[in-house]
Amino acid sequence: MEEAQSSKNFIELEIEKDLSEGVYKSVCTRFPPEPNGYLHIGHAKSILLNYGLAKEYGGKFNMRFDDTNPTKEKQEFVDSILSDIKWLGADWEDRLYFASNYFNQMYEGAVKLIKKGKAFVCDLTAEQIKEYRGDFTTPGKNSPYRDRSIEENLELFENMKNGKYADGEKVLRAKIDMASPNINMRDPVIYRVAHMTHHNTGDKWCIYPMYDFAHPIEDAVEGVTHSICTLEFEDHRPLYDWVVRELEFPNPPRQIEFAKLYLKDVVTGKRYIKKLVEDGVVDGWDDPRLVSISALRRRGFTPESIKKFVDLVGVAKANSEVDYAMLEYCIREDLKLKKPRMMAVLDPIKLIIDNYPEGETEWLDVDNNQENPELGSRKVPFSRELYIEREDFMEEPPKKYYRLFPGNEVRLMHAYFVKCVDYKKDENGNITEIHCTYDPETKCGKGFEGRKVKGTIHWVSAKEAVKAEVRLYENLVDEEKGKLNPDGTMNLNPNSLKVLTNAYVEPELANVEPEDKFQFVRQGFFCADMKDFTKEKPVFNRIVSLKSSFKLPLQK
Repeated sequence: MEEAQSSKNFIELEIEKDLSEGVYKSVCTRFPPEPNGYLHIGHAKSILLNYGLAKEYGGKFNMRFDDTNPTKEKQEFVDSILSDIKWLGADWEDRLYFASNYFNQMYEGAVKLIKKGKAFVCDLTAEQIKEYRGDFTTPGKNSPYRDRSIEENLELFENMKNGKYADGEKVLRAKIDMASPNINMRDPVIYRVAHMTHHNTGDKWCIYPMYDFAHPIEDAVEGVTHSICTLEFEDHRPLYDWVVRELEFPNPPRQIEFAKLYLKDVVTGKRYIKKLVEDGVVDGWDDPRLVSISALRRRGFTPESIKKFVDLVGVAKANSEVDYAMLEYCIREDLKLKKPRMMAVLDPIKLIIDNYPEGETEWLDVDNNQENPELGSRKVPFSRELYIEREDFMEEPPKKYYRLFPGNEVRLMHAYFVKCVDYKKDENGNITEIHCTYDPETKCGKGFEGRKVKGTIHWVSAKEAVKAEVRLYENLVDEEKGKLNPDGTMNLNPNSLKVLTNAYVEPELANVEPEDKFQFVRQGFFCADMKDFTKEKPVFNRIVSLKSSFKLPLQK
């Protein structure tokens, strides 16, 4: 029993304590993004954590948009977020909510606070409010409007709702304690005037609640029991508790904070991604060089690999950075036994087998994945003219180079032994053709007893191969210089994207579907681009290379 308890994370232990003590009869969690951008890998941790806790304890998981700020929110972001969460496998069933659906209840809550003498309308400007608030060493001082009567505050707040004031002219503030050591409790603003069209409520409202006031109300109205959020909200928890207490919600929700997921040398901040998109550095929020969930999906990552990654990172109380190599490890582990190993030549040079019959094509039986026989086999065409990788031939090879060079023999993967007998160059000295002879007795690895061939190279048949575009990705950030300059600008890697337009792939790869994934022998794991792939013009993204120096830490 003790061992089972020790394997639980601190949030699970808190939930189990609440259930055993009867604080809550059941569990309800939620994921509450603001629709002001696309979700990223850090949000995936929160989604999977909240959904996983609900599943673990037989509870409910709510999906809710915290759409209280119409200045930054768009329907495009709402749609992308819903798509990402579905893809990750978190099921909110019929519980899709919007904070804006509760605007009436929030307004009534604000009126209730005014009537209790716990809120007042303030005429100070934003700059003055900041000045009056004080800092960590200086207590705040009361607003000159703090002692307005309840009747006057009710009238002014009604006038705010009815559009009688300009943006910023008046705000509603909670009346708590301007001397509190927690600055968030120094009479925080809970409503502001904003004459903006809202994506969900249109022009019905010209006042909008602040997040710290709206969020606890949303949780309480929905019956959320455990409001799981990241560490930056720890100092906001007293205000969260104050709101639900003063509004007298029964069975109030409980906020618990956990550490954010930070990836080393990776751009995750929405404002930075937004700038990259607006400046045309990337081709959208789903550019495969980003770590938005949409971008990871387009790159070729799977929900299973992201879940494995989140599980490996774990749930902690202290922030830390994680190496991107761990995420790459997770996708390799997920795909290596699931997907076929295909042949693709990214930098082609022609190889001609002089003694192979002209015009003949034979179809070889090839295992899809030698480590997983359940994936079966396929037919691969072989003919007199092939494409191989340019790097697999050298005129004057260094020691321990075991691929093709004049007089050397290699194995063509799944096919025959070939020996280089000649090669041709163009007027600039570039090699254009390699000529070989083959031994028909060595088909598919047979008939070579006693012959030592150290090199094996992959190939595609020139006649049947399909021309394709292949996109190779590196980190968007220049890792040697770090993520940011002192002035806040980003250090970008100029080689973050390399587009190969003259690659050749097996003919079968022209008939796959967008998002299909496979290993290209020796090149890495790839997927058919979900936006640009067509059968007429196949486009493949490299998800990850085949090998990494990353090692899992030893388990205790």
